Amino acid sequence: MTSFDSIPHQRLMARVEERVSDGRVLDLIRSWLNADILAGLERWTPVTGTPQGAVISPLLANIYLDPLDRLMAERGYRMVRYADDFVILTRSPAEAQAALALVQEWVMANGLTLHPAKTRIADGGPGNGFEFLGYRFEGGQRHVRKKSLDKLKETIRVKTRRTRGDSLKVVIADLNRTLRGWFGYFKHAHHRIFGTLDAMTRRRLRAMLRKQERRPGFGRTLTDHQRWPNAFFATAGLFALHTAWQTARQSR
Repeated sequence: MTSFDSIPHQRLMARVEERVSDGRVLDLIRSWLNADILAGLERWTPVTGTPQGAVISPLLANIYLDPLDRLMAERGYRMVRYADDFVILTRSPAEAQAALALVQEWVMANGLTLHPAKTRIADGGPGNGFEFLGYRFEGGQRHVRKKSLDKLKETIRVKTRRTRGDSLKVVIADLNRTLRGWFGYFKHAHHRIFGTLDAMTRRRLRAMLRKQERRPGFGRTLTDHQRWPNAFFATAGLFALHTAWQTARQSR
């Protein structure tokens, strides 16, 4: 991962101007780059870097890093990049070291720095692996990284609070927006996680229904499963991750 806190504005605009001739667009990009930064009571105008989180930042990253893409391809390396996050795939530790040295040289020459915590040589085999864009790649499999998984679980917990008070229909509609979007991105992960998350979601909903009936408990008893079986939630319209994965697999 490269750091865009130090990207030189003049170099960046020079590369943008190679592709864009409309002066109004160029002025707009300059305005984005030179927008004041507020941090607490402090305010300053940046002379380097791109606005983090701005819609234009990934595009500017693609423009500025395009020469790096070409360099790595010319040297025979396979690089997978999204904005300023990238992974270079090699066949041996020696190739990885050479690729890292090449990237370090290019990055330094272009006014950038590599993220010290995220830049490393990793083995993708069993027991090792690496994380990239929310996934964990290990032993030829793709998993949801723990941080991304914990974030979804916390969202489910918030949306299914036993004290929420909304109807099941409202809660499921709220959940579905999150679950559909999450599955759209993580549908390539190992399928085992989908059933686990489905079970958690239904368990939370059963506990919520018990609370609405003013009965103690957390929705984990056999009686709860019999009263509100999986089919009950399917009929109510709950988006099931594992079912969606099965459907996607069959349509390939």
